[in-house]
Amino acid sequence: MDYKQAGVDVEAGREFVKKITDNVASTYRQGVLGGLGGFGGCFELPQGYQQPVLVSGTDGVGTKLKIAHELNQHDTVGIDLVAMCVNDILTSGAEPLFFLDYLATGKLDSSQLAKVINGIVTGCKESGCALLGGETAEMPGFYQQGEYDLAGFCVGVVEKSKILDGNNIQLGDVAIALPSSGIHSNGFSLVRKIIETAGLSWQDKPLELEGKTLGEVCLTPTQIYVKPVLAAIESGLAIKAMAHITGGGIPENLPRCLPKDKSIEVNLHSWTIPPIFQWLAKTGNVNQEAMLNTFNLGVGFVVIVEEKIADSVIKHFGKYVLDAKVIGKVIKGDQNIKFN
Repeated sequence: MDYKQAGVDVEAGREFVKKITDNVASTYRQGVLGGLGGFGGCFELPQGYQQPVLVSGTDGVGTKLKIAHELNQHDTVGIDLVAMCVNDILTSGAEPLFFLDYLATGKLDSSQLAKVINGIVTGCKESGCALLGGETAEMPGFYQQGEYDLAGFCVGVVEKSKILDGNNIQLGDVAIALPSSGIHSNGFSLVRKIIETAGLSWQDKPLELEGKTLGEVCLTPTQIYVKPVLAAIESGLAIKAMAHITGGGIPENLPRCLPKDKSIEVNLHSWTIPPIFQWLAKTGNVNQEAMLNTFNLGVGFVVIVEEKIADSVIKHFGKYVLDAKVIGKVIKGDQNIKFN
């Protein structure tokens, strides 16, 4: 017997790496040393930092992948993978430098997985980081036919004196929300349960979605906020803290950037909740508290600034077609969120 008879095609793996090499190289930026295929990726720290601090993050796409598998649509989940990682490290004020992926499957389908890599490449270009390397694992018997799993790893850099940790947040500062592009990559176990219980399919077009299928809306990739946020910082807009609204929604994620003696009062009527969330709440009979603790509800990222510069911040993000809105104000408290 050999490895191929056991279900692992080593030669197919080599061909897959060759197939994606040029695409991966298209993400390279200054600092990349060497190319794809080594045991480790090498990256030289950018010049100009006095005390450079590396910021790292890792994440996956979760059960959103089940939808990609069912619809045989694999070109967007790679964007989600990058977005979930780079948006996380961005909250420290870090510029993403490089990204690595881990892709595991039962049997390597080079056409399918090349589409996944295309998405990762797109995400890296949108966030300005290099796809420095990765791992493709063929694991027969571990995954169902045609299925794969993804994990991503990102490293960025920030000047130590410019790390955003929220310590200088003051009473009266405001929280400005940047809109999400949709569900992003959290809450899909509940999404899938609602659709299954309702007896619907991914091809159905609820009236609320204005002609789009559930599959189209649910596979909309996660918004990447890196370039507009870094541009805001570089322009001199004094952002004090930031939060990426992921699993757990606003109640779990926004307090993570607050000092222990501060809270934020959030006005639930200050932004319009996108139709997909309204449809999920109605169809699944999900109460407001559960929706808030599961989904982003249209708020993908939050920056906290002094109230006097709020208009300037909103105007800045408008240049990037991001309809930013003030959704709350910093108050005394114990690091939680109060809704009104």
